[in-house]
Amino acid sequence: MAQSVDLNADMGEGFGRWRMGDDAALLEIVTSANIACGFHAGDPDVMHATMSNAVAHDVGIGAHPGFDDLKGFGRRKLPLPHSEIANAVVYQLGAAQAMARRAGGHVRHLKLHGALSNMAAVDHDLAKACYSAALAVDPDLVIMVLAATAMQDVVEDLGCRWAGEIFADRAYNDDATLVDRSLPGAVIHDAQVAGPRIAQMLKAGAIISESGKHIPCQIDTICLHGDTPGAVKMARGVRTHLEAEGIRIAKL
Repeated sequence: MAQSVDLNADMGEGFGRWRMGDDAALLEIVTSANIACGFHAGDPDVMHATMSNAVAHDVGIGAHPGFDDLKGFGRRKLPLPHSEIANAVVYQLGAAQAMARRAGGHVRHLKLHGALSNMAAVDHDLAKACYSAALAVDPDLVIMVLAATAMQDVVEDLGCRWAGEIFADRAYNDDATLVDRSLPGAVIHDAQVAGPRIAQMLKAGAIISESGKHIPCQIDTICLHGDTPGAVKMARGVRTHLEAEGIRIAKL
């Protein structure tokens, strides 16, 4: 079983006076924060507040670029040229780096959001375009990838720093991709289910799909979504269960 693991959550997903999730509470639980960069969610004020709070809690800051789709929250697939998507990733990374510096921190990792992430998980060329562009800006970035997907193949080929991610609250298909959110059982809301499930995956060193298939992979970080009902309770429950199993929670 893994001796230690990082816990990450997507946050900074409000916009103007509209808020999503309880970032302040999550920052007391997780060790890495994937902060929206203003395209699928977030704005400069939200980014600054979230990053400042992350620095105060010694939580690692990550850029979380997505499609320029506020209305769809970045969860709609946009058929854009890879070069255009790569430029959008770099644009958002640059914004995150500037805001992080002002908050007294730095961007340590990058994780693609929503539909862009799902597309890159099965499209080697898209993943390479996004990651190569980001690494051209900062070669020391840790690229957070969906474990055992095309994303991992790309970062291994690039020889960059990377972290394999699994999800505490999402069900898996047999190819290591996530079950579509529109399908029953795709999102797990009960920490009493999620905690033991994640501990089992860490012990096995593998993703366990809905069918029970074991997909061996490197697990460095576990994602806890902040925008689902009862997200904070879920996150706290998962962390408590893992610590009770003797797994140390530590940032990347």
